[in-house]
Amino acid sequence: MLPACTDEPCGPARGVVDRVIDGDTVVLADGHRVRYLLVDTPEISGMAECFGPEAAEANRSLVEGREVDLEYDEVCRDDYDRLLAYVSIDGREINLTLVERGYACVLEIPPNGADRADIYRAAEQAAKDAGAGLWGVCSPPPC
Repeated sequence: MLPACTDEPCGPARGVVDRVIDGDTVVLADGHRVRYLLVDTPEISGMAECFGPEAAEANRSLVEGREVDLEYDEVCRDDYDRLLAYVSIDGREINLTLVERGYACVLEIPPNGADRADIYRAAEQAAKDAGAGLWGVCSPPPC
């Protein structure tokens, strides 16, 4: 069982990423699993989807071993008991970075993301237009 959330109503406001599960999920040193809000990356478990390993490696290079800030939305946890958060380092939102670089697609699950969805969709469209990441190599895109 995960430790009680004491720093914020949903979970900790900061944490060190102990390991990366895939392109959009990490485990913090305190044991919390965090699923990134507003993004979906190709899967790597089972039959890996196109660009799944690359998305996981990109996420790893951005956050593993580093201290991150966590910002929550209206719904704090998903059906798998993972914290749902925007993850940032030095003010740079990793969720959005993954979309901008073509490692992730936008996945809005209301009510979360309503205030940022348009920014994410614009970033996704720019990545598509540039053929960045999965948009340049996966046909059809996995997400």
